[in-house]
Amino acid sequence: MFTIEHDFDATVITLVDEGAVHLQEDVTISNFEDCVTVEQYDPQSDRVMKITFSFTQLRELRAALNLPEGIYRLRPGPAPDDPPDDPTPDESSS
Repeated sequence: MFTIEHDFDATVITLVDEGAVHLQEDVTISNFEDCVTVEQYDPQSDRVMKITFSFTQLRELRAALNLPEGIYRLRPGPAPDDPPDDPTPDESSS
C-alpha cells in the first residue's frame, strides 16, 4: 500500500509494507524542487535514517535497476521529467 500527499514544498509518498512476515518500517519519499529524500525509521538505533538523491542520481538509479553488472555512464540529455537515455558502458574506467 502507498499514499501520496501534496505538501507546500514537496510531494510525499509513503510506502507501507503489508506482507505477512519480515515487515519493514514505512518508507517516506519526498520529492522537492531540487532533490528527493528517502526516510525510514530504524528500530535498532531508534532513529530515522535519511538519504538525499539529486535528480541525476535518481535518473542513474532508474537506469541501473534494469541493467546487468558493469560500469555505465548516462549520456547527458533530457530534463529530469523525461525518460533516461540508453546507458552506455563506461569504457574510460577499463
